[in-house]
Amino acid sequence: MTPNETIPVVLIVDDVPTNIKLLARALRHDYRVKVASCGEDALQGARLEPRPDLILLDVMMPEMDGYEVCRRLKSDPVTEFIPVMFVTARDTEEDEELGFNLGCVDYITKPFSVPIVKARVRTHQPFSVPIVKARVRTHLRLKRQADALERLSHIDQLTGLANRRQLATTFEMEFKRAAREGLSLSVLIVDIDHFKDYNDHYGHGAGDVCLRQVASSLMNSLSRPGDLVTRYGGEEFVVILPATDSADAYALGERLRENIVQLNIPHAYSSAAQVVSVSIGGTTAEALCDIDSPENLLESADRMLYRAKEMGRNRTVLTTTEAIS
Repeated sequence: MTPNETIPVVLIVDDVPTNIKLLARALRHDYRVKVASCGEDALQGARLEPRPDLILLDVMMPEMDGYEVCRRLKSDPVTEFIPVMFVTARDTEEDEELGFNLGCVDYITKPFSVPIVKARVRTHQPFSVPIVKARVRTHLRLKRQADALERLSHIDQLTGLANRRQLATTFEMEFKRAAREGLSLSVLIVDIDHFKDYNDHYGHGAGDVCLRQVASSLMNSLSRPGDLVTRYGGEEFVVILPATDSADAYALGERLRENIVQLNIPHAYSSAAQVVSVSIGGTTAEALCDIDSPENLLESADRMLYRAKEMGRNRTVLTTTEAIS
């Protein structure tokens, strides 16, 4: 992760250039600032990496007002969780209620009483920058906390791998993408051989260490960003391999298996090897028309895992949906 990636990103949306310059100048020392001068640019900027952690949004803009921008942001799965703060001169209770009903996290009104307007005109400040900065800090802190909780909800705490919740989300997404684009999709189930015997004889503390070592080996053996290894439960792991045919899936399964054997974790109570080993079952859907759900693909891989165990463990057994359809 680069230093820039740790700095929160704020998107300022306003059709008045002086307002953008004022806020950007106030925030740029603490945050990465993106700007947009109309609704369409705001919607595009919110989707582009780096995505904003917070959006400061004016209400009164031509063509598409801030309320409509917020409505579209909240209806887009890519941007719906980005917090939006309205910064506007619209200060009626109805305006604020509409803003909060649309999903904004804060509603800052520009103080347009006559004395304040005169003071702001003299200093060329249309609203209180310190108040905006303070609220920006607050909402970015809340956003970081929410992001951290969301990440934790998808991570297995023992191994640091993605958990079953993340597996379900990713598997469904990749299944639909493979069907839509006519791509192959492979799944592997990895099971540590005789892990109950390992726990019984070496202790559950050693078992936890073993699980973490195996998890790290699996994760480090994957080279493509789209591949995902998850802890499925107990001593089982599931690997999702998008756009991977059966030959490549089998080769990767063997590499995973061999790398775990090479960890040389003693296991004197295993009939499969003198060290910790794994059995792997896999299935490749060359054409998803042959199989109707991610669950069926996973069930097929589980049957191949059972076959690998029947054949003596410490091996990879893989099939294709053509063979099982």
